[in-house]
Amino acid sequence: MKHYHINIFYSEEDDGYIADIPDLKYCSAFGLTEEEALREVLQAKAAWLDAAKVESKETPEARYRPAIYQIAS
Repeated sequence: MKHYHINIFYSEEDDGYIADIPDLKYCSAFGLTEEEALREVLQAKAAWLDAAKVESKETPEARYRPAIYQIAS
């Protein structure tokens, strides 16, 4: 299984955490904690990849790399 970057962030609107995988269109999940959101998005990732396989669709390459900024103090 390919390794894809996962974003996890807090959503005030949803009052919980959202996890998404930018390389897999519409692959995201919700959790009340960061751990729950991660667990859910990993299940969504497996389902996304299984569906692509069943439909004989290619899975995208892992390309997303977040920009990391270091703030000098």
